[in-house]
Amino acid sequence: MQNKGLVKLFAVLFGLVSIYQLSFTFKASQIEREAETAAINKISETEDDFRAKRSAEELSYLDAIANDTVFNMGIAKFTYNEVKQKAMNLGLDLKGGINVILQVSVKDILKGLANHTKNPVFNKALDDASELQKDSQNTYLEDFFIAFDKIKGDTKLASPDIFYTKTLDGEIDGSMTDDEVKVVIERKIDESIVSAFEVLRKRIDEFGVTSPNIQRLGTSGRILVELPGVKDIERATALLQSTAQLEFWDAYRGEQFFGFLSQANETLKDIVDTGDETAEVESNDQEDAQEDAIDDLLGDATTDSTAVDTVNPIFDLIRGPGYQGGPIVAYFEVADRAQVLEYLNMPQVRSLLPAEMRYVKFAFGKPEKNSEVVGLYALAGNRDNEPQLSGAVVTDARQNFGPTGKPTVSMQMNAKGAKIWEEMTGEAFTNGSQIAIVLDNVVYSAPGVTSGPISGGNSEISGNFTLNEAIDLANVLRAGKLPASADIIQSDVVGPSLGQEAIDSGTMSFMIALALVLIWMVVYYGKAGAFSDVAMLLNILLIFGILSGLGAVLTLPGIAGIVLTIGMSVDANVLIFERIREEIAKGKGQKEAIQDGFNNALSSILDANITTGLTALILFIFGTGPIKGFATTLLIGIGTSLFTAIFITRLLIDWYANKGGSLDFSTGLTKNLFRRIDIEFLRKRKLAYIISGAIIVLGLGSLFTNGLDQGVDFVGGRTYQVHFPQDVSASEIKSVLSQPDVFNSADAKTVGESNNLKITTKYKVDETGKEVDEEIRSKLFTALQPYLGNLTYEEFIDNNNVNKTIGLMEQYKVSPTIADDIKQASFWAILGSLIVVFLYILFRFKKWQYSLGAVAAVFHDVLIVLGVFSITYRFMPFSMEIDQAFIAAILTVIGYSLNDTVVVFDRIREFFNEHTSWNFEKVVDVSLSSTLSRTLNTSLTTLVVLLAIFIFGGDSIRGFMFALIVGVVVGTYSSLFIATPVMYDTVKRLEDKKKKD
Repeated sequence: MQNKGLVKLFAVLFGLVSIYQLSFTFKASQIEREAETAAINKISETEDDFRAKRSAEELSYLDAIANDTVFNMGIAKFTYNEVKQKAMNLGLDLKGGINVILQVSVKDILKGLANHTKNPVFNKALDDASELQKDSQNTYLEDFFIAFDKIKGDTKLASPDIFYTKTLDGEIDGSMTDDEVKVVIERKIDESIVSAFEVLRKRIDEFGVTSPNIQRLGTSGRILVELPGVKDIERATALLQSTAQLEFWDAYRGEQFFGFLSQANETLKDIVDTGDETAEVESNDQEDAQEDAIDDLLGDATTDSTAVDTVNPIFDLIRGPGYQGGPIVAYFEVADRAQVLEYLNMPQVRSLLPAEMRYVKFAFGKPEKNSEVVGLYALAGNRDNEPQLSGAVVTDARQNFGPTGKPTVSMQMNAKGAKIWEEMTGEAFTNGSQIAIVLDNVVYSAPGVTSGPISGGNSEISGNFTLNEAIDLANVLRAGKLPASADIIQSDVVGPSLGQEAIDSGTMSFMIALALVLIWMVVYYGKAGAFSDVAMLLNILLIFGILSGLGAVLTLPGIAGIVLTIGMSVDANVLIFERIREEIAKGKGQKEAIQDGFNNALSSILDANITTGLTALILFIFGTGPIKGFATTLLIGIGTSLFTAIFITRLLIDWYANKGGSLDFSTGLTKNLFRRIDIEFLRKRKLAYIISGAIIVLGLGSLFTNGLDQGVDFVGGRTYQVHFPQDVSASEIKSVLSQPDVFNSADAKTVGESNNLKITTKYKVDETGKEVDEEIRSKLFTALQPYLGNLTYEEFIDNNNVNKTIGLMEQYKVSPTIADDIKQASFWAILGSLIVVFLYILFRFKKWQYSLGAVAAVFHDVLIVLGVFSITYRFMPFSMEIDQAFIAAILTVIGYSLNDTVVVFDRIREFFNEHTSWNFEKVVDVSLSSTLSRTLNTSLTTLVVLLAIFIFGGDSIRGFMFALIVGVVVGTYSSLFIATPVMYDTVKRLEDKKKKD
């Protein structure tokens, strides 16, 4: 092997980088355990709602150290935020949390753009578009245009009672054609969805979730939100679905409240518990700095510098005063916001406010990036706690540049808003105060008024903005212009205790599978097997290191993908070792046999891994969530497996051989195993066709009669996983839930233990509002209450308890619209993979007969897997639902089957060129016989791995593993008895036809 030094360098560097990346994961886990321990020690179980308080305390602990150095590697230091950013992210199924797809209502946005017109053609088109959406792959806007064009007659989109309104004046006029109007509407819809996206993103940032993920899904108005690790699911759901509240408030000058803060601090000393066990004395430097800040804040007020043990509830939290004449009262640490607001809103404290300020509303600003402090504002409230102006009056907002070239934001209001705005700006100019722009109770900006009252509703907001901040503020302002509902059309909620179960089961299956593979390689190949084990361990290190470095999310299917990669990575070493054994059997010396074995195996290894990689790529493109995680790990695993098998194993074997070591690439047990095999496979092809045909016909019969157990991914509905305190009957629970006063129709299946049920219902499947979700969950609890012991509803739905063993553990919802989309995407994923692989094999082998044989085998395998699921799903003791995970399994089976087939085809091509005197039948039979050792070895190893996951893995992936097990067995059979015979028959038929002609 050439460039051994370079390979060594790369191996060392890759290994060190992987260890470096994974160190952040271990450090983050350590810190989070410390935060959990601190919360447990501080919050007793005897306190009310102690779990929620512990969760808040954990978050507060982590917020407090967010910018502190927590990891010193000697050559570099990292804060907790940096450590967390570099650590591997765990998915919902491992950490618990919520994953939702929100549908921003384009219908509502269109109504808003048309000023809620009563035009019958417009409203009929909206209703027709809603109907079209049930079976359509178009966006709502596209279907609206189709519906409108169908019924419009002489009505134009630019009609005064549709889109030619004051709201869109300047962008649409009455002379525009429908096609011209459509362009404008498409842009306005996109702007509104961007605004909704920005609002959601900022809300999630405020929620304090670690490693959140939010992204737009195409142009359909759908937004994916993943919040792994969030424990307060109820709050998170409300956060995502509540309407954005954009408001304009008059802001007091900060110095008007300096005296109030001093009085509040004194009053709180008698209210707040400041026992010695919780009081902390700051260092002299910190205390002096704090006293200076308080002196600046209070002017003539003095503090007793000798009273070092005095606890000042407000002053101890102040990190700096606001500037003179500005709207900020004082600066506090980000982590202390909730505590400060709790203090200031206490009745005893609010009673200290002057009469003219008794309705003041306190709110914090938006924290600056990488800043630990945030400003407190005092807003001029009223008896009804309503703002002087709501965001609904804003008709447009744009980022611009001022005369000095600095970013500004221009804003346009409607006539009603313009009148109130003129009054507000006039008062602010007279009083020298500011107007606060508030979104969801966070002050985003508080500009002053420098040129008198602003009339006409046109304003320019200037400040010390960066370009991105100005763009964000414009997006926030636009968010109030077109309020649109955001309904959850797909959701997956996993409790933390279920996530912990998944981690435990996933780790166990991983370790068992790894141990079995390592032992098998040594048993079969002796010392050479031990060298491949070293390469395999490096392979695993690289996989986890790359996942961590890419910021990928590790899920339970992802772990399955890694374990499957371990099984399949054996294939490359098996191919190499089998070729070396063949070369040794020819009488070659050890070094020559090793060199030729590696060279001869390279083509098969590359072809096999590329075909598997192509199907994994298709899965990555079409998959979502955990399925994308599975594809990610599979793709990474294929790349690292190639590197370690081809280079690292070679490096170790060459090193051992060069120093005089002897390698037999077998043991006493396996030396003559699968040697001198001479099976006439083609003579048995007709029997194989009959057997396969019978199985397929039986499966198709079951598919047409029994069908498949389609999960909610494909039909829509809601699924709940419930743990009971004792074993329950699934049929009895199904009967109870199917009563007319409950769901009328429901299904219940035992998953794993007899006290664990998966309950599915289509009750109100077309309704997606949070009120409906709550109604269904409440009905579920009421119906199940006799089986839940003394469990309360709050305990039933609680997701804060990591040790929860009874109640609602997971909930999953898919609307019919998105279910149809998932179906379509799955179909194209499978079809796309077949087309891509057909073309690749055609490119590599230059004959369409090879492609036909491979695709025929794949169809054969898929039909048998579907048939087995159809026949057995009614009595198997685990869930065999056809969902997105099943589609991932089918695509993996396709990849595995092709892997096997390509290795055989590669040997046929090699023998065909070497043995020109042999007839084609002999070439095929000898090729199949010579690769049988590799085929069975790889298949058995992969099966052992899959069985380990199936037995010891979590209940949630048992059906997924069963599909893979069936697929590996059938794929091995089809590569021998379907793919090659079909290829042979088509070649022979073509040759016979040529002879006749």
